Amino acid sequence: MKERFYLDTSIWLDFFEDRNEPNMSKSDWARALIAKIISEGDVIVFSDNNIIELTQIGYSEFEIEELLGSLRKIIVRVEATEKQIGISRDLGLKRGVPRRDALHAILARDHQSTLVTFDHDFKKLTDIIKPYRTNELI
Repeated sequence: MKERFYLDTSIWLDFFEDRNEPNMSKSDWARALIAKIISEGDVIVFSDNNIIELTQIGYSEFEIEELLGSLRKIIVRVEATEKQIGISRDLGLKRGVPRRDALHAILARDHQSTLVTFDHDFKKLTDIIKPYRTNELI
């Protein structure tokens, strides 16, 4: 069975842009992880939540589609349900995390995916899903 990975929006930004830092090669790691996913025949779950976050920081939907173009064969697109959105709002308020991060966690869990992120907010959501860093998976 194919393994499924859900990349937090920050990981997509690491993949799209050159965001390496001294002693933290985030972009290199993101590209290596995606290359590994491709080589092993696994898939990436990509949500409408990712699209919303990417457009909020300035990417157009056209640019997003262009950037994802070569990955179409390994991407499974999902949309959050009203129930998932409601749960994420409540969870965000109760745990003190951004509701979109809570939604990423719920979507990853509900789509049986490994959540990939560097965001520390996800440490407050480990009862929902365990987060992994890109460098832990390559």
